[in-house]
Amino acid sequence: MFKLQDVHLRRGAQQALAGIDFELKAGDMVGILGSNGAGKSTLLSMLAGELHPDQGSATLEGKPLASFGLSELARRRAMLPQTQAAPFELTVEEVVGMGAYPWPERTPDEVAELTNQALADADATCLRGRLCSTLSGGEMQRVQFARVLLQIRAGTDDATRFLLLDEPTAHLDPKHQHQLLESARRLACEERIGVAAVLHDINLAARWCNRLALLKQGRLVAEGPTAEALTRDHLETTFGCPALLVPHPQNFGQPFVLLG
Repeated sequence: MFKLQDVHLRRGAQQALAGIDFELKAGDMVGILGSNGAGKSTLLSMLAGELHPDQGSATLEGKPLASFGLSELARRRAMLPQTQAAPFELTVEEVVGMGAYPWPERTPDEVAELTNQALADADATCLRGRLCSTLSGGEMQRVQFARVLLQIRAGTDDATRFLLLDEPTAHLDPKHQHQLLESARRLACEERIGVAAVLHDINLAARWCNRLALLKQGRLVAEGPTAEALTRDHLETTFGCPALLVPHPQNFGQPFVLLG
């Protein structure tokens, strides 16, 4: 389990996180919501071990994150960042295969099999053999998602693993937005992988996440089961505009959110 307790972090003159208590457990899929600059990506980077708190504690299975080496962390969590340099001269399969780097014990045949599975789950099998320089932004996003899928599945031990996704639906069309989040939710439910995803679409988060964390100016407005966190008051506080929740026309018990 990832656990943040009373975490504070300043980035320059800005208080990026203040008094954050947050947990990510095996089998959870947590959506992280908030306006631009609310601290969502900072929170995800804290879980990834890329940032360390000025005050408070950040731990993985009770051990301080700062005590993990990079290779050790790479075997426990996979991170899909918001922005990535495009590996222009590499093929799709080569980029996806990079997910196996933390697992040198995997044979080439095993990596090839894992690559095929990851491409299928990311709906990117049709991109096999292409150079990354020929891909659209959405196609490249699916390839990078396949890479972190491979990384998180390539584990050769029984340790709980975590998938951290920073705006994973950026550049994707509606079909692939739902497919990506459905794949992530399946990982959480079937393989007990803990998933945290920074999202901007509240209704996508409500559809696929079993827990939500709402941030405003580096502080948690709400954190908990989706039905409890997703209230009009919480949404209006988080986003600063009127919110209306109505019953979803198809998914019983799930709200549909309108802002503005």
